[in-house]
Amino acid sequence: MQRLTLIILVFTTFLFHKNAGAQSILNKTISVEVTRQRVEDVLEIISNKGDFYFSYNSNIINRDSLVTISAPNKTIKQILDLIFKSGFEFKESGNYIIIRRTPIKLTLVTNQAVSEDNFFTVTGYIIDEQTGERVRDASIYEKQKLLIATSDDKGYFKLKIKNKYKSIALTVSKENYQDTTVNIQPNYNQQIRIAIVPIDISSRSIIITPQSLYAPDSIYVAVQQPDSSIWLYTYKKLDSSLVETTRLGRLLLSSRLKIQSVNLNKFFTVRPVQVSVLPKVSTNGKLNSQVVNNFSVNILGGYSGGVNGFEMGGLFNIDKKDVKYFQIGGLFNSVGQSVTGVQIGGINNTVMDSVVGMQVGGITNYVKNSFHGVQLGGIYNHIGKSATGLQVGGIANYLRNDLQGMQLGGIYNHVNSGTQGAQIAGITNYSNRYMNGFQLAGIANVTNNLQGVQIAGIVNYAKKMKGLQIGLINIADTSEGVSLGLINIILKGYHKLALYNNEVTDVNIAFKSGTKYLYSILTAGAKLDKNQKAYSAGYGLGTDISFTPRFGINPELTGSLIYLGDFDNANILSRFNLNVHYNITKHFSIFGGPAYSLYYSKQITKNPGYATVIPSEGYSVRSFDNHLTGWIGWNVGIALF
Repeated sequence: MQRLTLIILVFTTFLFHKNAGAQSILNKTISVEVTRQRVEDVLEIISNKGDFYFSYNSNIINRDSLVTISAPNKTIKQILDLIFKSGFEFKESGNYIIIRRTPIKLTLVTNQAVSEDNFFTVTGYIIDEQTGERVRDASIYEKQKLLIATSDDKGYFKLKIKNKYKSIALTVSKENYQDTTVNIQPNYNQQIRIAIVPIDISSRSIIITPQSLYAPDSIYVAVQQPDSSIWLYTYKKLDSSLVETTRLGRLLLSSRLKIQSVNLNKFFTVRPVQVSVLPKVSTNGKLNSQVVNNFSVNILGGYSGGVNGFEMGGLFNIDKKDVKYFQIGGLFNSVGQSVTGVQIGGINNTVMDSVVGMQVGGITNYVKNSFHGVQLGGIYNHIGKSATGLQVGGIANYLRNDLQGMQLGGIYNHVNSGTQGAQIAGITNYSNRYMNGFQLAGIANVTNNLQGVQIAGIVNYAKKMKGLQIGLINIADTSEGVSLGLINIILKGYHKLALYNNEVTDVNIAFKSGTKYLYSILTAGAKLDKNQKAYSAGYGLGTDISFTPRFGINPELTGSLIYLGDFDNANILSRFNLNVHYNITKHFSIFGGPAYSLYYSKQITKNPGYATVIPSEGYSVRSFDNHLTGWIGWNVGIALF
């Protein structure tokens, strides 16, 4: 039994020493002999000999520095101490050695003196904990009292604080640095130094890898701070507030406010009421841009964190985050996130996220993302994503994605995706992907897929049409609907060019286009007798009824104007044709059949060379009154295409 216990003890001791040795890179013994070599190359030599990784920030080490050392049988820690004389520390993490600056004491209070008036002053410097350099544009603020200062280009700051407070906690925030909070003694004028810890930024991190190993994708290093708390080096890009990128934000907000937004993007607080004269002059002080207010009044204009209630601005309102539930600005409103409720701007409203409710702009409205409700713009409305509701623009409306609702534009409506609803414009409607509903325009309607109705003063276009088009010119690629217009062009539809003769005119030509279910007809004809001349031009509708692939009929109704030498008298010929067609080939057919005509004419005097009687003699013509006659006639001809 004693022998077994001894064996276990020896084995456990062996494992302990083996593991301890494996875990201690800094205690490994190697030999290094280099003369005037770059420090980066020397670290690579050490990395290969010790079979581990180095990691460091490029800001703290000059990689081109030349190193000369002779270190036979030294520990890695001893060699590193020879390379980096002072001010550095070396931390192990797994198979890594992290090279860091020796941390500076976080807070140092000097020159402390009792204040003799109602205020005390805190001055000092903000220091980079790793490099020791002074940090400019850091925000130093007191969260409860809404006091703030910004460090200058020498890292210096100054805060004036009332003596009435029993405790003061200053927080330092700076982009790419960890937030640091320190407690200071109130009622004393004092100068302090605060060191802030940089966040590890991947673009500045140098990893030196032994040739036999591959570096992992990321490294997290636990670092002990003086207050015994543990934190991890992490990095997240801190974007400035979106509202500051708008034209109004660039024009009216100072660079100090924009720096403050970058530094304090995670800090917001709530206050019931605030009154501002300008963005820098507020009852919330210089931190008003980080405060969400329930009731906000900006005499000229203001910049706040957001509104949860009511906001009014004589000229403008600028809000970083959300606005609820009513906002009115004499000229402009600019919101960095969403609006819920009613927003009224004398000239413009800008929302960098979405809107649910109503937006009224004297000239323009801009919403970067989605919209649900009613948008009224004196000239122009813009929505960056989808919308549900009503969009009314004095001149134009623009929507990047889908619309479920209606657009009313004085000149132009644009939906970059699809519409379920209606578009009504004085000139043009455009719904890119589809239109399921109704388009009405003074000149043109355009969509890709139509399931509904297009009515335009001149032209309608739908690539795929399942519905109704009414316009002077209707165009579609394919159609399963009806196009009513002077010219109907279905690119993959029904097309015929007919040459024919009838009892009225000797030579006739007709262009037929549309679908076989309903096509339009443009006609022209002439009577060639030099003493009985007559010319015709007209329009009609027809349909193709096929009984077999080669045989069918074409009922057609046309109306024509007959020219008999002058335009003083109306001569109108209405005609119903029932043509029987036979397809000889795919692109050639013959046709013929009976026709019944009604002719209205007030032509009494004969113009030299022109006819006065339609048709010529030999037809049984019935008179309905002094100007209207009717008869049975015929057509015969050929058709191409």
